[in-house]
Amino acid sequence: MYSPQRKDFVSLMLGDQHSHNYTNGKHRRQSCWRKWKQLSRLQRSLILFLLAFLFICGILSYPSLTEQWRGLSDRSLKEDWVEMDNQGLRPIPPGFVPKLPPGVVPGVQDIPPEVMPEIQRPSIPLLPKPPAMRKPPSKRGPPALQKRGNVSDWQVKDGEEAMIKRDEDGGKEAKTLISWRGAMIEAEQGTELQSTAHGKEGTVADAEDSANLKPVKAVDRVEAVREAFRHAWKGYKAFAWGHDELKPISKTHGEWFGLGLTLIDALDTMWILGLKDEFAEAKKWVETELSFSKNVDVNLFESTIRVLGGLLSTYHLTGDTLFLDKAKDIGSRLMPAFKTPSKIPYSDVNIGKGTAHPPRWTTDSTVAEVTSIQLEFRELSRLTKDPQYQNAVEEVTRHVHRLEGKRDGLVPMFINTNSGKFTRRGAFTLGARADSYYEYLLKQWLQGGKKETELLEDYLQAIEGVRKNLLRQTSPSKLTFVGELSNGRLNPKMDHLVCFLPGTLALGAHNGLPADHMELALQLMETCHQMYAQMETGLSPEIAHFNLQSNNGRDIDVKPADRHNLLRPETVESLFYMYRFTNDSKYRDWGWDILQNFNKYTRVPSGGYTSIGNVRDPLNPAPRDKMESFFLGETLKYLFLLFSDDNELISLDKYVFNTEAHPLPIWPSTSSGRSPELS
Repeated sequence: MYSPQRKDFVSLMLGDQHSHNYTNGKHRRQSCWRKWKQLSRLQRSLILFLLAFLFICGILSYPSLTEQWRGLSDRSLKEDWVEMDNQGLRPIPPGFVPKLPPGVVPGVQDIPPEVMPEIQRPSIPLLPKPPAMRKPPSKRGPPALQKRGNVSDWQVKDGEEAMIKRDEDGGKEAKTLISWRGAMIEAEQGTELQSTAHGKEGTVADAEDSANLKPVKAVDRVEAVREAFRHAWKGYKAFAWGHDELKPISKTHGEWFGLGLTLIDALDTMWILGLKDEFAEAKKWVETELSFSKNVDVNLFESTIRVLGGLLSTYHLTGDTLFLDKAKDIGSRLMPAFKTPSKIPYSDVNIGKGTAHPPRWTTDSTVAEVTSIQLEFRELSRLTKDPQYQNAVEEVTRHVHRLEGKRDGLVPMFINTNSGKFTRRGAFTLGARADSYYEYLLKQWLQGGKKETELLEDYLQAIEGVRKNLLRQTSPSKLTFVGELSNGRLNPKMDHLVCFLPGTLALGAHNGLPADHMELALQLMETCHQMYAQMETGLSPEIAHFNLQSNNGRDIDVKPADRHNLLRPETVESLFYMYRFTNDSKYRDWGWDILQNFNKYTRVPSGGYTSIGNVRDPLNPAPRDKMESFFLGETLKYLFLLFSDDNELISLDKYVFNTEAHPLPIWPSTSSGRSPELS
């Protein structure tokens, strides 16, 4: 046991009552550290996290503050220059010391005008105001690099890519570039002076700056259609060559008959558009690869209007007998369809076996299918001097002409191939399954030199039947539309297919039919335009429902199942006719809007265009991964002819278009309605 250690010193503290208290700095630091150590681990972590957060926020805010200060400084400088310039003052640049006469006190106000040198205004560019946008961009970066509103991920501005490519190739069509806060963006074509905040036109300074800008060349709409065709052809050639249809998103193909429908449908389009290289490679495929010796069922109507019509049209445009020989081959292989008890053809033909049959689910054919093959088979007889083709289709025409079951010239949608009678008589429409019956009444009359009076009588009676039974107006805008009659009750719905009617009515009026046909054409053309304009994507749905009573100010409603767009041609077809006969430029403008919206919502970057599933949703139009052959065969062809200034390019006094937009010649005037070579 040890005793406590004994201390050998005494501690004394001396102080002066007048002196300051002494504080040991080291002891203070040790006290702060001791307090820090006394904190819990959680408390220390929270304090460190808070300090780190404040530090990071300071770093992030520094560049934006700097940029804001710089912007304020630049704006202030520019405003000072403008204000002094308006007051007639010319500020002296830094570092400039003017020479004064002797005895003059230095001062700007004392400088004689004759001595004051001409000071040049500094070159501060007044940037043009950015184009107005419906919604401000949500991403940083120059507008040209942002994802444009409503453009899906699988879409890009291919027109911009094309302009960039031409610029790289030394082309003269590169867009003017304007600087916007250091970024280079493409100048908008046709841009006007922006209005001021008070709604007035731009200031004099704005006008001067705009005058200094180089004018942007107006868009060549004809060339834009050619570019759209090349883009679609690029996808077809890369992913679907020789097949029926392109699937542009999955970069593959779809098969219907295995006859290269898209390629054959597009032959005369390429010739009309002047695309010689594309036409040459397509012709080579027809010559070396196209064969109709296949054990395959084809639809009589579709193969007639697309394949037979396309080959006959191309023969007339080129004079190349290759296409006539192919037309003879497919025409003869389709003839077994007419071997029925009633002479009303079956819908399906096996072109390899030479047999025909109705669909598996019925013995009926649609009226449109059996009455919309006459133009092609009549022309085939004229060229081959073989009457069998014309005899077969004209027997169908005569049979339908005298058939009972019509309503004021309107025909039902179905006809039985065994009995030869109309079935399901209660429904009347100008849409699917009946539409082209009315079209071909007029066009056969024109094709035959206006000699076949029965065709004209049936057509005129049908138009009066439309007025009496199907024509109505919407509320509130009084749009005229063609509805459907079902068991005596009107259904206010109209297929996009019905938009062929304005063009057909105008064609009849151009050839001497009543003037009120043209008045109706003008009204229906406006309605078909509104079917596009009232949709969020600017593209028409497949079927529109019209309001007969005011419903939230809207004339058109679209059911979810009808919101798809298949790149159909009927509206641009009628726009083409209307412009040819009226020369009203608004029809060109409407067609241009449609082409631009096709490019915005349906164009696929790798090549091709796709049908979409929802024209009401610009953010997600729901691409369906299919490019129908009629997009190249009809839609782009009619757009090209609409924008062309050459009215003799497929003159409507020399040609009639079949229902797939393939032009066939009007026969020379004869004493009867028969083909001249068969009379």
